Amino acid sequence: MASVDECRQALRDLASRLERHAEAGQQIDLDRTLACRVTDLDTAFHGRLAGGRLIDLADGDDSKAKIALVTSSDDLVALVHGQLDVTKAVAARRVSIKANPFDLMKLRKLL
Repeated sequence: MASVDECRQALRDLASRLERHAEAGQQIDLDRTLACRVTDLDTAFHGRLAGGRLIDLADGDDSKAKIALVTSSDDLVALVHGQLDVTKAVAARRVSIKANPFDLMKLRKLL
C-alpha cells in the first residue's frame, strides 16, 4: 500500500506532466474542480483542472467537485506513472471516474 505522501507526490508528478504538456501547446480545454479519493487510506485530495493544468492541489475532499477519481493508493500511483492503463482499470473497477460524458472524453487525453 502506498503512503499518503506517495499519493500526494504522484499527483504533483501529474501536475508537472500536465504543465509540460500545456507549455508545449498540448493542453485540453477543460476547467473543472477535481477530487481524488484514495479508498484504502481514507484520504482525499482536491484541485482544479484549468487550461490543461492541475492547479491548487491540496489535501482534503471536495464533495462538490465536478470530476471525482476514486481508487486505491497503489492504483493511483501506478496510474499516474503509466504502469496501469486507465481504460483497463476502469473496466476492472479498480478505478472509478465520476464525470459527465463529455468531460470523460477529454480526460482520456490526460491519462
